[in-house]
Amino acid sequence: MTEYDFDYIKDKFVEYAKMNTRADEHSKAVPTTPGQVVLLKEILHELERLGLEEVSYSDQDAYVVGKIPATTSKEVSPIGFVAHVDTADFNAENIQPQVHPNYDGKVIELGHGYRLSSEEFPSLKKVIGHTLISTSGDTLLGADDKAGIAGLLGMAKYLHENPELEHGEIWLAFGPDEEIGQGAKRFDVSRFPVEFAYTLDNGDPGDITYETFNAAAATIDFYGTVVHPGEAYGLMVNASLMASKFVSQLPEDFVPEKSRGYQGYIMLLSNTGDVDHARVELIIRNFETDGFKENKALIEKMVADFNQKYGEGRVKLEMHDQYISPADIIKAHPYVVNLVHHAYEKMGLPVHHIAFRGGTDGDFISQKGIPTPNLFNGGANFHGRYEYVSVENMVLLAKTLTTIAQTHVELNNHRDKTPLKR
Repeated sequence: MTEYDFDYIKDKFVEYAKMNTRADEHSKAVPTTPGQVVLLKEILHELERLGLEEVSYSDQDAYVVGKIPATTSKEVSPIGFVAHVDTADFNAENIQPQVHPNYDGKVIELGHGYRLSSEEFPSLKKVIGHTLISTSGDTLLGADDKAGIAGLLGMAKYLHENPELEHGEIWLAFGPDEEIGQGAKRFDVSRFPVEFAYTLDNGDPGDITYETFNAAAATIDFYGTVVHPGEAYGLMVNASLMASKFVSQLPEDFVPEKSRGYQGYIMLLSNTGDVDHARVELIIRNFETDGFKENKALIEKMVADFNQKYGEGRVKLEMHDQYISPADIIKAHPYVVNLVHHAYEKMGLPVHHIAFRGGTDGDFISQKGIPTPNLFNGGANFHGRYEYVSVENMVLLAKTLTTIAQTHVELNNHRDKTPLKR
């Protein structure tokens, strides 16, 4: 039996990290940047080389999908793994990954006057002895989520070279524009015929996330009446002042700077304008479905109260959901998480349920009927110049995905449906 290919995973990560796949929230193209297409097509060819079946790319959703055929005679439902090719809103031109074998715990000089230090980034203490890959100090690295891609391909290569291993159908999906919340919205999941799936987006070995924020954005416009200030008595309505009063009535302690773990918040993004017109922009985040509804209802009531005080039509609200936590869906299908518990236990990995203080592609895919929690990818300090990834942890990811697939065969007729707990 061949082993997991350390150099293959490392080299694939470096190759793909060098590609500029930064998403563009202002673009209407699918995907939003051409670099993403280049990488998606590279992955497509790699999947074909690794013996996957039904490999395809869609111009409509810009997803690459492919199937690792089952090797078991048992009736096992298909499972899936998902990674995204785009990177975040940080310099992604001329990325030069730096490889640091056998990291000794000392300061890593990145270049351009920047450094990685375990004093500033304590997570480095967990990867002493590993081969690390860092930036060169002037770009991001793209470990979110090219580390997930590399680990997933490492699993595919391992299963291709070890056909005697028993597993069911495994579908892989690689998508665009996750960082701007657009990719999985478009994903045609009829191309991804699985019972459940996992994203590989951030996190440490042993992490699993089935709860993310519920998220909404609100724009509140205030319309004033402009007259000369010398003649303003009883006539002027100051839109800017209305907006400031509105902001002052938001919950004082329900803010991101006083929020952590499973606590939510309402964040003021901007408060701009003048006497004639002012605008307040907010985002709302809450892990609890009921709490999320209450937060949105609060904003609606505040707007209604201001219109009652200042006159109907003075204040207008536009509010929309950005993404919905998969928690309620996944709690109704606890086996999806409990399967991972069993796989982690077999591997000696401690289970960490993580409150994901953001969103993942799994939010959208879960809403489309495929319960999709998130695992890990072995990187850290995502979205900036201090990003790094451990090659050993990417190899561990490949092994973890294999173990999940094998454990699914073992447990399929004896599913663990223990209710989920935080």
